[in-house]
Order: sequence, then C-alpha cells, then structure tokens
Amino acid sequence: MSREIRRVVVTGMGALTPIGNDPKSFWDAMMRCESGAAPITYFDTEPFVTNFACELKNFDVLDYLDRKSARRMDPFCQYAMIAAGQALTDAGIDTDTLTTEEQERIGVIYGSGIGGLQALFDSADNLIANGPRRMSPFFIPMMIPDIAPGQISIRYGLRGPNYSCVSACATGNNNIGDAFMLIKLGHMEAAVTGGSEASVSNLGVGGFNALRALSTRNDDPATASRPFDATRDGFVLGEGAGALYVEELEHAKARGAHIYAEILGVGMSGDAHHITAPDPEGLGAKNAMLASLRDAELSASDIDYLNMHGTSTGLGDIAETNAIKTVFGDYAYEMNLSSTKSMTGHLLGAAGAVEAIAVIGAITHQIVPPTINFEHPDPECDLNYTFNKPVERKVDIVMSNAFGFGGHNTSAIFGRYTD
Repeated sequence: MSREIRRVVVTGMGALTPIGNDPKSFWDAMMRCESGAAPITYFDTEPFVTNFACELKNFDVLDYLDRKSARRMDPFCQYAMIAAGQALTDAGIDTDTLTTEEQERIGVIYGSGIGGLQALFDSADNLIANGPRRMSPFFIPMMIPDIAPGQISIRYGLRGPNYSCVSACATGNNNIGDAFMLIKLGHMEAAVTGGSEASVSNLGVGGFNALRALSTRNDDPATASRPFDATRDGFVLGEGAGALYVEELEHAKARGAHIYAEILGVGMSGDAHHITAPDPEGLGAKNAMLASLRDAELSASDIDYLNMHGTSTGLGDIAETNAIKTVFGDYAYEMNLSSTKSMTGHLLGAAGAVEAIAVIGAITHQIVPPTINFEHPDPECDLNYTFNKPVERKVDIVMSNAFGFGGHNTSAIFGRYTD
C-alpha cells in the first residue's frame, strides 16, 4: 500500500536570542555582524573561570507573560512560550477560534537540552537552607524539559502529538525533524516546534568550566566566539529560544498562509565514540549529512549554503570540517559555510531552532550570514566560512547541522518553496 507523499513547509517563526528578541531583529543584527557576548549580569562571576556569556538583552519577561505564570516557569520555559507565541502570530493562527478537530491536528514538538537548571539550583538551595517541607510544589514541573511543549499546548489548546526530544545541543534540530516526519506520515497537520535553553547560571557556567569547554577570553568577550580561528579556546554560553510553525503544504495553501521555506529532509546519526568529544574524522556528522541528502533526494552539489554547528572548539570545528570535505568533496570549497554561533554564542538545545531561522533568512534574502571574529587562519580549517561580513549569493537550498554531547548528530535541509 503506497502512502501519500506530504510536503512540509514553514509558515511562522519566533526567536528570542542574545542579539535580537524576534526574527527580524535577530536577522538585522546578524547583518550588522553583532556579537551577543558580554559580562554576565545574572550572578557574581568572581569565583568562576569564565565571567561572560551571551545573555538576552533588553528583555523583561513581564512584557510577554503575566507575573503569576512567569513565576511558575523556569526561564527556559518562559523563553519557549514567548518564541512559540511569536511563531503562531507570525503564521496567522488565532488559537481562540480553532475548532476541536483543528486543535487535535496541531502538535507541539519542542525541546530543551538541559531544562530547568535555575529551578534545580534554587530548589536545592532552598532544600539545604529550609528542609524538604518548604520545597515548592512547582519544582518538578518547572524543571522537566518536556514542560515546555506541555505549557505551550495548555496555553493555546493544541491537542495533537505533544512531547520533547532531548539530545543536548542537537535538540532543536531533532524536534524540528520529528515534527517534519510526523506531518509527512499524516499524524498531524501542523506543529509548533523548536528548542529553548536558559543555562547562563551558576550551575551552567560552573559545569561547562569544569569540562573546560568554555572560552576564558574575559578581557574581550565580544570576540571570544571565534569558530575556525586558530586562537579559539572554547564556546561561549548563550540562551534563548527558537520556534517554527510547520504544516503540511496543502493545509498551508488552503488557509492562504505565507510560506517561508520548505523542509526537504532530515538526517540523524550517533558517533558511538565519546560522551563529549566528537569523532575526530567527523564520522557521525558525515552520516547525518548523507542521511539528510538521501531523505531530501538531493546531491551534495545542490546545497548552496551550510550553517555549521561550528562551536569555536578546537576539536569540534576540525571534525565537522573533515566531515564536510568527505561528504562534499571538491564542492566543499565552492559553497558558502558559516557559524552564526560566532554572534549568538552556543544556545545548546535552542541552537538548531534559532539557526533554522537564520538559514530561512538566508533563503529569503539571498544572503549568507557571516562567521565573525576571524583573525588567525587554522590550516586544518580551510573552507569558505564567510568570514567577518555577510555575502550575497544564490541561496535556494541550505543544510543546517547540530551536534550534541553523547554523540548525537543531526542535519536538516531547508529549501526555497516552489509550487
């Protein structure tokens, strides 16, 4: 029995990032080559090896959520709610007028790499100081990563498939990929999907410092995220959220939706190598990229631009570069690549979702966002990484990579929509 081939398109976007609190502001800041890195304001960093991060700017949660709701959510969930609301509004979805049947065909597939880290810290602190009888009944539901899609579903009455895929820094891509596949298979007509993270906290910075994963360029935070530069010394922790409203093509056309792009394929793999370090030759990354090309029924030479995972770590940038050379061959030197993490920092579980919005912007504007802060060539990173300024070129098909601790590899392909 043959199954109908259903196409999946993006009709709404929402973004909360260290360089812009909505998709347009985010895109405009990338075109200005802005860095979101600055000294941390959330807590006293004196005891920490790293004292900077990519925090949200000019942000007050009460501009978006009422005080009671905000107090019952960890920041990662607040960010998810805000990005989801933007995406639904952008897609032209009035959730107050949805029929029961429509509600049951719209899902929420949305994740976080870590979940409620601040809620965990605050509750542990309270437990030690005041004992278990003084713990908040909201602690557990504030902490668990899957509370984000739960809260989005409750707020907007969306009763389709509802869950959270957790795969560290591959989370955003994994959730988009799951939403894509569920719609293709007919399990729902549309979904809010993406990822959020709020790890700029004592536990987050302390934990990543213990791993020696973060940059310590405290004297010049704005230039600390420098993917592919020979002097890179680790990633810069970021926070925020990205959300897409995705739906089946005919469903979108029937309601007259504006279509930003089409999701053409996704690929996933495991390194089976190390809990934090990537396979040196990029074997898992290679397999994920090849899988996405097969799923999209494309050749490597069809990709115009590749948004790399590019975290500004010594091992990671080289491993991904090696994988790209294996997959694309000589064509790897012809296409444009970049790492927008040079501007946003690493948003962990939100990275794939925010970077999906970046690559959709590249398709919309026919401009490749840059990799900023490049000064010193690394002979092992010798591709066209679009250094230091945006580049105008044909951008019809884009690949976006996201990899996570544990050896999780994901690759998603977006394309210009054609009827």
